[in-house]
Amino acid sequence: MSTGVPLTIHDASGMLARQEISSLELTEVCLDRIQQCDDRVRSFITVTPELARQQAGEADRRIAAGSARPLTGVPMQVKDLICTRGVATTCASRMLEDFVPVYNATVAERLLGQGAVLLGKGNMDEFGMGSSCENSAFFPTRNPWDLERVPGGSSGGGAAAVAAGEAVYAIGSDTGGSIRQPSAMCGTVGLKPTYGLVSRYGLIAYASSLDQVGPITRDVADSALVLNAIAGPDPRDSTCLDIPAIDYAAGLALESSTPLGRGGTSGAVRLGVPEEYFTDGMEPGVREALESAIDTLAGLGADVETVSLPTTRLALACYYIIAPSECSANLARYDGVKYGYSFQDTDNMWEAMEQTRGRGFGPEVKRRIMLGAYALSAGYYDAYYLKAQQVRTLIRQEFDQVFQKVDALVTPTSPVVAFPLGSKTADPVEMYLIDVCTLPVNIAGLPAISVPCGFSQGLPVGMQLIGPHLSEQRLLRIAYAYEQATEWHEARPDL
Repeated sequence: MSTGVPLTIHDASGMLARQEISSLELTEVCLDRIQQCDDRVRSFITVTPELARQQAGEADRRIAAGSARPLTGVPMQVKDLICTRGVATTCASRMLEDFVPVYNATVAERLLGQGAVLLGKGNMDEFGMGSSCENSAFFPTRNPWDLERVPGGSSGGGAAAVAAGEAVYAIGSDTGGSIRQPSAMCGTVGLKPTYGLVSRYGLIAYASSLDQVGPITRDVADSALVLNAIAGPDPRDSTCLDIPAIDYAAGLALESSTPLGRGGTSGAVRLGVPEEYFTDGMEPGVREALESAIDTLAGLGADVETVSLPTTRLALACYYIIAPSECSANLARYDGVKYGYSFQDTDNMWEAMEQTRGRGFGPEVKRRIMLGAYALSAGYYDAYYLKAQQVRTLIRQEFDQVFQKVDALVTPTSPVVAFPLGSKTADPVEMYLIDVCTLPVNIAGLPAISVPCGFSQGLPVGMQLIGPHLSEQRLLRIAYAYEQATEWHEARPDL
């Protein structure tokens, strides 16, 4: 990493196992990199150097004792809405600026249980509400490929940190594309698992029926390694699926020069290209990169056909009723009484609550709370929220139907590349449209992965692969086959 070539998890793990580098040395390289460039990228809200060194020392002892796991000693960043014991977890909001959890989220617990090293907490759009990492209450994160452009959101800090070489991998959350979209814009790999595959215990909720935790990594093999560590049932999360463990990393081996072809017993992989995702709003350079990627997949033996998902055009409206409705309920707890920011310059309880919420939340969070409160209010519930849930059912059914014909779908992750800072903040609808390709996946609870597939205007383009429920192993294998046939994932910003 000191040579400017960031390590993957599997490379770092191998070097640690061979004792070519210690975890403490690797951690110092990352901390030096943060010191070198994070004043420009601003991917971290909180950096934890002393904790990281302590954890790295413990990891080195585990490695010496022969009890290392794949993530032992490998430094990571965790999004700042995932609870970490003793480390501030702010959600990039003034409301939780001083909140320090007394427990770890299940995801953090599992990673730290493997001996992972926590470098700090990643910047994000406040409470996960945004598509550019400009809605943080503290500062915007910048894209390492062009510091005048956004990294995407809301997990922009994680994608920027991995792209810049500040962390080997990051953990984000995805409510409508918040792992995949910044991964596309920063040239990293972002995996959104099936809803319920990864525990949400300790994830500070935005929209509970949509949120999912997942990894941001440098390549597909790394995503499989992290998913191995974080997936699995959790009695503390009633929505978590109780299914047998799968070794996602073991399923990546390629068998031939056409790994998606007819050599296997199940025949060629069938890929659908939904025409509704290739709209007039897509930038020409993004379209060109996607068409080239689809040709590559076909060259690897996949059967590619055009499919239709007509209800997709309703997904944006559906999402922006359901997600704000759930957020208005989830964020009602921040009232200045129990914890978090509290305005106390008045003896009137209602005025204190109004001032607490007015000052503690940023503009986008307040906008979504108001949208949700309106949709749930008497007289409008049936017209908006109930109707949106009915549309959600139609979207799910439509995906189910198309997966009777194909194994996975290929779409752009974002219809545009990273855009200039401040260029879309004045128009919320224009900003919301950035997630038009990713949010249907959350509505249906499906898994999806974004992998680098080219460049446009000198900026990364991401390809999204979507599969049916619990098809992560297949998606990872398709993504890995594509990755091995190309070199886009090896590109690094000159920062």
